[in-house]
Amino acid sequence: MRIMMINHFPLAGSGSGTYTHNIATHLLKKGHEVCIVMPENSSHYAGCDGAVLYPVFFTNKELILNALPFDFPCFTSHMNSRMSFFDLTDTQITAYLSVFEMTIEKAVQDFKPDIIHSQHIWLLSWLAHKTDIPYVITSHGTDLMGYGKSKRFRHWANEAAAGAEHIITISHDNDYLVRQYFPSCAYKLILMKNGYDTSRFYPEQVTKEEVLTSFGIQPLKHLVLFSGKHVHFKGIDVLIEAAKIYEGEHPGEIITVITGEGELTEKLKKQTSDRKLKNVHFLGYIDISQMRAWYSAADVTAVPSRREPFGLVAVESLACGCPVVATNQGGLPDIVNDKVGSLVDVDDPMALSDAIQTEIYKCDRNKRGLYAAQYAIENFAQGSLTDALVEVYEAVLRRTGENHLEKIV
Repeated sequence: MRIMMINHFPLAGSGSGTYTHNIATHLLKKGHEVCIVMPENSSHYAGCDGAVLYPVFFTNKELILNALPFDFPCFTSHMNSRMSFFDLTDTQITAYLSVFEMTIEKAVQDFKPDIIHSQHIWLLSWLAHKTDIPYVITSHGTDLMGYGKSKRFRHWANEAAAGAEHIITISHDNDYLVRQYFPSCAYKLILMKNGYDTSRFYPEQVTKEEVLTSFGIQPLKHLVLFSGKHVHFKGIDVLIEAAKIYEGEHPGEIITVITGEGELTEKLKKQTSDRKLKNVHFLGYIDISQMRAWYSAADVTAVPSRREPFGLVAVESLACGCPVVATNQGGLPDIVNDKVGSLVDVDDPMALSDAIQTEIYKCDRNKRGLYAAQYAIENFAQGSLTDALVEVYEAVLRRTGENHLEKIV
């Protein structure tokens, strides 16, 4: 089968980028052919071995020939771009759609895909709708945030959803929201969990001292980890308030490491300074190749999101044998249970602090870690989930092929 994948974001630095890369990699392993259309703002970008890439270039720090004269837009932020869809001018939207339409047309002509798998119920999925190729869309949640935030883009999203053969939702909460925003498409929805790359995330024999000293941090007894972009819905401000509590109760024992960046980074650093926290460290973006060591070394990963569409960080952490304390909203209850961590209320620093301390001081990290890693393999391994996705593709092609024959007759 020949599958074209389309994403609004590069293959690194976002959940949907990781999702696209993971699926493409496993489709290729299973003998399918894949091409990917995506934005980039650097000539040195993350690729996908074996896939045919059709990058659309945007301008950032690097001047690239024929690049659009603005950065690629995001729903919130990206490690390589702070441009927002909602800040685009009408002229920029027209240019964005025009260049992507030409690129998709070229990919269709050259690659001749059997099916298109587009990410986000948004602008590029509308362009998939303009082709004669059957397509499915995965909603990643941030598209729904964008739909709710601005009426400006809704007509494109509505047409994209209406033309899709299926809309894949990634959690029960995400499925609920898609039904609310696109009620006429409810019959098209398929709930299918995100997966993780088992060759990249697994328990690694590494110590806190090794990972912390490699970043110039003086080790303490315990390590709490956060990984993600620094935006409001991630709830990092709540984690900082929780750190104030557990640092006060266990002085000199717990380090909190916050990776990633985003529009709120400086504000969060100021909050940390204002709370006089000495053991909270901001490390910026950490390459995905290094995250296995961090998850493996941490006592607990905190995911304090206000409403996380899925929560791939939680899955990756569990796969490395690290328990997770997360909020009981969004997609996180689909992942975290009391055998691999705990769930707390949103915006409750005391509950978050208590749960983190329980993991550190009252739970058997090794026992929970062994169970968590096996639980991740059994429920979220991308290989088996890709088999289910291929079945969706095949069903679409059978159905659309039958419809095409009926029209001819």
